[in-house]
Amino acid sequence: MASVHQNGHLNGVNGASDGVYTSKRFADVPATLDIPVQDQEDEAVEIDLTNLMDDPSDLCDLFEAEHAARTYWMAVALAYAKQRKVDYAIETLIRGNALQTINQRDKLSLVSCLCWMYLWKSRDAPRVAPEGQLASEAKTKEYYLQQATATLNEASRINPAFPPLFLARGVLYLLRASLQPPSKSGGTGAIDPEKAELLRSALKSFEDAIRVSFGKNMLAVMGKARALFSMAKYPEALSAYQDVLQKMPDMVDPDPRIGIGCCFWQLGFKDDAKTAWERALEINPDSKVGNILLGLFYLDSSGHVPTNSPDFIRLYKKAMTEYTQRSFKLDKDFPLTCATFAGYFLSRKNYANVDSLAHKAIQYTDVNAVASDGWYLLARKEHYAGDADRASDYYKRADDARGGDQRGYLPAKFGQAQLLVMKNDLPGARYHLEKMNKQVRNHETMTLLGTIYAEEVFANEAATVKENKTNEAKQAMILLEGVRSAWKDPQRNVAPDASVLLNLARLYETEHPDKALQCLQQVEQMELDQIPDSAIPDDITDEIAKKAAKRRLLSPQLLNNIGCFYSQAEKHELGSELFEVALDSCMRIEETGDNEDMDTDALVTTISFNLGRSYESRGLVEKAVDIYERLLKRHDDYTDARTRLAYIKLRKNPNKEGPEAVSKLYNEQPSDAEVRALYGWYLSKVTSKKRPQNLNEDHEYRTFKRTLQQLDKHDRYALVSMGNMHLSHARETRLHTEADKQRREKEYNKSVEFFDKALQLDFNNAYAAQGMAIALAEAKKDYRTALSILLQVRETIKDANVYMNLGHTYHELKQYSKAIESYEIALSKEGKSRDTMLISCLGRTWLSRGKASISVAHGQKIPPEINAYYKALELAKKALEIAPEQVHFKFNVAYVQIQLAMTLRDMAETDRTLQQLQEAAEGLESAITTLGEVANRPDTPFPKHELEQRANMAQNTQRNQLQRAIDQQKQYEEKNKEKIQAALEQRQAEQRRREEERRKAEEAEFARKEKIRKEREEIAARDRAIAERRAQEERERLEAEMTEDSAGERVKRKRKPAARSKGEGGDRKRRSKKRRDEDEGGEDGEGDFSEEEQQRERQPKKKRRLTKKENSKYKSAEFINDSDADSPAPSQKEDSPVSAISSPEPQPDSDDEGGAGRMDVDRTASPGGARGAAGEDDDEEEGGVQRRKRARRGRVLESDDEADDDEAPAPEKASPGADAGRADTTMADGSDDE
Repeated sequence: MASVHQNGHLNGVNGASDGVYTSKRFADVPATLDIPVQDQEDEAVEIDLTNLMDDPSDLCDLFEAEHAARTYWMAVALAYAKQRKVDYAIETLIRGNALQTINQRDKLSLVSCLCWMYLWKSRDAPRVAPEGQLASEAKTKEYYLQQATATLNEASRINPAFPPLFLARGVLYLLRASLQPPSKSGGTGAIDPEKAELLRSALKSFEDAIRVSFGKNMLAVMGKARALFSMAKYPEALSAYQDVLQKMPDMVDPDPRIGIGCCFWQLGFKDDAKTAWERALEINPDSKVGNILLGLFYLDSSGHVPTNSPDFIRLYKKAMTEYTQRSFKLDKDFPLTCATFAGYFLSRKNYANVDSLAHKAIQYTDVNAVASDGWYLLARKEHYAGDADRASDYYKRADDARGGDQRGYLPAKFGQAQLLVMKNDLPGARYHLEKMNKQVRNHETMTLLGTIYAEEVFANEAATVKENKTNEAKQAMILLEGVRSAWKDPQRNVAPDASVLLNLARLYETEHPDKALQCLQQVEQMELDQIPDSAIPDDITDEIAKKAAKRRLLSPQLLNNIGCFYSQAEKHELGSELFEVALDSCMRIEETGDNEDMDTDALVTTISFNLGRSYESRGLVEKAVDIYERLLKRHDDYTDARTRLAYIKLRKNPNKEGPEAVSKLYNEQPSDAEVRALYGWYLSKVTSKKRPQNLNEDHEYRTFKRTLQQLDKHDRYALVSMGNMHLSHARETRLHTEADKQRREKEYNKSVEFFDKALQLDFNNAYAAQGMAIALAEAKKDYRTALSILLQVRETIKDANVYMNLGHTYHELKQYSKAIESYEIALSKEGKSRDTMLISCLGRTWLSRGKASISVAHGQKIPPEINAYYKALELAKKALEIAPEQVHFKFNVAYVQIQLAMTLRDMAETDRTLQQLQEAAEGLESAITTLGEVANRPDTPFPKHELEQRANMAQNTQRNQLQRAIDQQKQYEEKNKEKIQAALEQRQAEQRRREEERRKAEEAEFARKEKIRKEREEIAARDRAIAERRAQEERERLEAEMTEDSAGERVKRKRKPAARSKGEGGDRKRRSKKRRDEDEGGEDGEGDFSEEEQQRERQPKKKRRLTKKENSKYKSAEFINDSDADSPAPSQKEDSPVSAISSPEPQPDSDDEGGAGRMDVDRTASPGGARGAAGEDDDEEEGGVQRRKRARRGRVLESDDEADDDEAPAPEKASPGADAGRADTTMADGSDDE
């Protein structure tokens, strides 16, 4: 193969053709034809071949009568074919072939020509019989291929070695292969075995044709390339197309540039494909294939930019109006153009044109993918029209046309899934989408599949009896989050979808409200970005004010939901702000009438209620009451607002007005579940009473029981409430007899039944789970299981009761520190700081902790944690102070006082003090008095005789024991007074010593930091001085370089270019280095730099020169174009298919800067065909500036070196006339592009 010359310098072709090529098809057909008259040598019949009659019978009769030679028959047939009257050409050839007088050689030519006509007709014939026509009568592609096969066999019988037959046989195999169905299995690029066999046969036929023509038959090479392309061997096909282009650059029909572009496209080099197709159109503007392929390129490009961007409009308009429309005008039946235009009309909802164009694409194409597109377009049309059955049938055909099942057409599969969703067959749709998602993951499939999973979860939430949909929720989150992450990939260019974020927000709502809020905020930002600044008043300039103004233009539903999540996160101020903006948005919609279908009254009602609730949470009760009252003026039957008002009154006036409001509301709305719940809560919390022994007599119990029996047996609040009541009743049951134990166990079982029923209805019901945990702890003593449940409940319910129950459980497990922590968290909750129950439980835990600290280890008694007793006593007194009328709190104080006294009594003299014992004796006396008072009360918490026994023991025994301990402690302290004082002084001295050491360490650390700070300030000041001095020197240098021109203006002094020897350059560099050393030495003399910094300054700069390798196989560009930096091309050595195909030797003197990173379809060339000295000079002239830039990039220069480069002599001028016309060469490989 001849070496490839860059820019198309091929034997002066450009000079000969001047870059203008025309098709040579039918070029040998003359305009007129003279038919000699038999037996009359001087007479002839002239036939105008440009204006032939429609019926060739007369001409055939003439030829038969005059015994015309074979060439006349073929000339007329080709003239008919030139006018695209192929049927008449076939008829003429058949008449000529039927002559008895024709010899075998002439017959072979006629039959061969007839075969080509049949092949031509096959390209234009429909794939299947048109509607209304019998299949046996229809002349389809298969019919003409059979005719071509018959004629080819006839020709082969005459002379099987006739060279044109190899080419015809190859084309026949290609056309037969195109009618084969796609492979049903295998990955992308898999070929059906029968089709593969046909393609191999075609490839062999073309190679035979090339062989017998000694490589000169370019049509056979084109056929070989087409066969390789069909076999998905794109690099080999590209090489063949390049071979044709190199040997016949004037070949335009068929055009190898089209094939080159298709190969590049399949290999992923779309810009190279575009360049090839543009060159094809430049040579032949009427190429329908080139026009539609460029249209598809721009359509593909428009799919990689946002649809709302100006680039999308520009690219889409260019694709449709400039290229696709022109291709359609050139051939209204070209299948690829019809399919493309049908897609355009589908987007415009012009369904009539869609139907006709799609059917044309299906009928006349010989490419399965185009037929698939046609069926898909018909399916979309029927889908839009609502005909699900026909749409499903067309989707299936589109899928089958590309292989179906494991392969197939993904959009068609997706359409089938959409139809199943439309039919509400969600399981079927989910099955299809899961199968698709396993084959190819794309965001459309993931979006729909994730949405289906999410809808199953949402439907389950609305159902009365709930199922466990945890897996579905997890799958939905994974899929939708995958779609969400695809938005962040700039290469995929996927536009964000608000519906995905809204579904994610609903999925996250319960367990991850923070993530749900993030999703809604992202939707908000998307909608804000879509609002132009022109939509808000011009006087708003502040960014915060702009955002607030745009927010009022958003959807009120979105703003309301964001506000709800803020309120749930206890960010009530932000929630109120969002609710207020949402109300403003509703008012705007009412005033402007933008959305007539929106029920603004319902929105205003709901958002106003939410605003009132947020005001309540912020403590703005008066504002909340005002909102509720205004809501009731608009809708006096709005029960939710009345319920909140009744609750507020109950909290403000729990004795009169509150209970009256609740009772009135209950009497007016006895069937409302929320009202009944409030009424039941009122009965349990407000009225102070002991529950009756029989729960059926309890008014609260009867209320919830009636709710379940008469209103809603699945009311979860009533179920949980009744479970709690049975739980409380079981806890209060006294265990005097075996029957009491059985009754208590029965109550626990009933509570568990109610909780279990609530969990069946809603397995996420945390209150029911909490009740179940309490029942396990109290009835089964299974504290660890109860603890695991409560820990999960804690993640959902941030209520004080959860922490109180956790404290109870930790206390039973003897984990007192965690119990104390839980109780303290519960006390920190709003409204619980004076909860006597919590305070008492906390005191009990401190007391238990103190008792647990008394232990014996190795026979030695360890002193107890006495502070725990004091803490317990403090909390017991606090509870009594809050509720002094509660008799059991009095007993608690007395009990702790007795325990403290007995603990101090048993402690060693060294671990207690006399003061502690005396205070404990006072507490013991108080406890004895309290026990006597409690024993005489009618509502005593314990049997009277037990209290009297405890009081008598304290009075008679424990008082005396404590008094003896006091006496012993007095003697001990008097006897060891000096030792105690010495120990105290020693302890105080040790404390003072440690304090002094700590103070000194702090002072030393402060001094060290202060020293470092001062050193840094000195270094910074020195650096500033150096920078100022260098800046001044730079200004002086620049000033010295300035001078005045003739007009008196300041201009930079020009340097005179002067050649200097290598030695001079070395002297200048040495002088420059010496000057720098002197500067540095001066700085050292001033003491500005440390020794280490001086050493760094003295280190020489590393220099590296880039030298050109003369014998390298590949040339690298010595500078990088801006276009290369903006759009990185694939690596020529590894990724480009060109380098894998051919590696022609690069021109050593070629330095075409403009060709870097560009495919070499058509380049500017010199008519001489080779690069001479003039061409080299021309390159030097054009690239002079670039060469200097390359020198600066190639090495580290001193300031003097830069000046030397500026003084370098300019390159010589190139000789004129170096540029010439354009030519076509093969695609240049990586070395040429470099």
